[in-house]
Amino acid sequence: MTREQKIQQSETRIFKAVFPNTTNHYDTLFGGTAMQLMDEVAFIAATRYSRQRMVTVSSDRIDFKRPIPAGTIVELVGKVTYTGNTSLKVRVDIFIEQMYSDEREKAVSGEFTFVAIDEDKKPIKIC
Repeated sequence: MTREQKIQQSETRIFKAVFPNTTNHYDTLFGGTAMQLMDEVAFIAATRYSRQRMVTVSSDRIDFKRPIPAGTIVELVGKVTYTGNTSLKVRVDIFIEQMYSDEREKAVSGEFTFVAIDEDKKPIKIC
């Protein structure tokens, strides 16, 4: 399988409803909750790409472009954007969808770096 095919096959999409228990006093999604969901999607995409033990080593810039209101649906899309010897990067975008219309817009974007590790938690080459 080519690198491009692996990238395409490992793209990860998760949908969530934004309920009041995940919102702040402005009735929008907590930033920390958004970051947790993004890291989870990025981890799944990294693992699907490499099929190895992966750990998050950094989150690069995360841009919150729009608030995510309660009562909306969010789609998180994770895609591998870079592969090195022992590390790879995954870009995650969060899109807001209104529940009762076709309206959709990008709300958050960020990039996460992962390293492949062995049983002793030492970096190893990504296959």
